[in-house]
Amino acid sequence: MKHLIRNIFEEEGYVFATKASDIAKDAGFLNPARLASNENPKGPSFKAMECAKKSLEDLNRYPDENAKKLVQALRDYHGDYRIVTGVGMDGVIENTIRTLVEAGDKVCVSTPTFSFYGIAIAAQGGVVSNIRRTDDFTVDCDSFIKGCKGAKLAFLCSPNNPTGTVTKVSDIEYILKNIDCILFLDNAYVDFCDTDYKELVKKYDNLIIGRTMSKAFGLAGMRVGYAFVPEWYEEYYHRAQTPFALNSVAIEAASGALLDKEYFESYKSHVEEWRRRFSLESGFLVYPSGANFVMMDVSPLKSDDAVLQLAKRGVIVRSCASFPTLNDSFIRVSVGESWENELFLKAIKELKALKEI
Repeated sequence: MKHLIRNIFEEEGYVFATKASDIAKDAGFLNPARLASNENPKGPSFKAMECAKKSLEDLNRYPDENAKKLVQALRDYHGDYRIVTGVGMDGVIENTIRTLVEAGDKVCVSTPTFSFYGIAIAAQGGVVSNIRRTDDFTVDCDSFIKGCKGAKLAFLCSPNNPTGTVTKVSDIEYILKNIDCILFLDNAYVDFCDTDYKELVKKYDNLIIGRTMSKAFGLAGMRVGYAFVPEWYEEYYHRAQTPFALNSVAIEAASGALLDKEYFESYKSHVEEWRRRFSLESGFLVYPSGANFVMMDVSPLKSDDAVLQLAKRGVIVRSCASFPTLNDSFIRVSVGESWENELFLKAIKELKALKEI
């Protein structure tokens, strides 16, 4: 019955960073440095854990369908915005596409970037149109605007995954003024830079800003995403959303995490320090990053080979070879615990030395 599978799923889907972990274990590293998935190594805050545990008493009940408690907690944290939630940023992305895109609709993506946009667009029947960034991975606003002609929806990530590039607020505003489609601005990593785009939602009714609790707040396992949306759009998002999408434990954990600002500030400082050290000490070209990771050019090595060599030294990083329109000499390195970061620097310096022999 395999002939019944849709053509778009005949090819490989989203590429996970799993093979390198097996290689590291085979090399004797039972606890390798896990720097491939942009996770927060600190774990969830005490307040998040406390709230999550308390919620276990009511697991026999369905959660609130629109996660109103979490929405209110997010409004208390961010200010008076229209906010919707989803099962991780991925869930927000999927639901946005479901709300807006019909078969044959053009959807633009600023690349290289998170490959799941393309998968989700194609799954809804949309037609992906990749718009290349410049050689330094910044966004050419005029090219992006031109590429968006005739599109219904466009995706732009800032700070961008996997490059770490931060797009200026003024550039996003210029784009919003000159496109006729909706812009989904993916801000999964914005907590780690000094740029904030929220106010633009109040000025432009063609902007959706996606956010997540997975990174800065250490709740990747809870899968909590949310978005700032224009007022007119909110009801349609809820109509398209899967019933009871966000579970009750996730709602409580995320609400509690928002109360612990000291936890977040400590982690942000840790990220900033190690981004700086990766850039200065690795020996390879590291691109400027506003995220909790950096992208590194390991040429003349190939990215997959570098991942293999690092795994044999107990360090798991992400090859960027699967990212659309990106060549095969880049790796992405998350900021982990201090011991993990030290182990990475030791391993990458060994690769640098081998390269120079």
